Amino acid sequence: MRLDKLLANMGYGSRKEVKVLLKQKAVTVDGEVVKDSAMHVDPEQQIVSVFGERVEYIEFIYVMMNKPPGVISATEDRQDKTVIDLLDPYIQHFEPFPVGRLDKDTEGLLLITNDGNLAHNLLSPKKHVPKWYYAKIDGVVTEADIEAFAQGVTLDDGYHTKPGELKILASGNESEIELMIQEGKFHQVKRMFEAVGKKVTYLKRLSMGPLQLDEELELGDYRELTKEELTSLLER
Repeated sequence: MRLDKLLANMGYGSRKEVKVLLKQKAVTVDGEVVKDSAMHVDPEQQIVSVFGERVEYIEFIYVMMNKPPGVISATEDRQDKTVIDLLDPYIQHFEPFPVGRLDKDTEGLLLITNDGNLAHNLLSPKKHVPKWYYAKIDGVVTEADIEAFAQGVTLDDGYHTKPGELKILASGNESEIELMIQEGKFHQVKRMFEAVGKKVTYLKRLSMGPLQLDEELELGDYRELTKEELTSLLER
């Protein structure tokens, strides 16, 4: 990797600003002062330092966010604030993206990373990654709904969903449920309930595969994954 690209990726400024650091003799590779910004280095084999402090190279970033309502799951948008806008500039520098989408008014677990292979594995229909949601429903959810979801329901566009696991937490004029699905169709949870004549009034994602939402995260807060969490995702 070019030295200027490495330092820019690690947050030491633009490539132009990195050249200033090189002119200041602030950058060393294996203890030797380097002035050539185009020099190729191996960050895993060589020691790169700036003002005597070693540069720890990070290729991928993995962030768990408790997505708040009113923010869209996208990298950029002309009208609305995105989940990327909520991140620290240092994390933004890695050019991460949300893994899958949560509706604008939906809350809960959102994984944000720049690891395309991991994202593909989590989103691929062939992987059957389970996703659990908590929802409040306008209407009485019944055993008949559990049976219908277990068979899959037909959405408004004619698509028949894969079986879902529905749990009733409270049944009444406003019901509370948990639902596991293995797909990610547009507005799927809402449309599944519309298929049985009911309306979702609140929706929160609880988990995605082995990754569970950290309930200590306030809405809009985020943190990097623990080693254990990351290992569980990579070993799927």
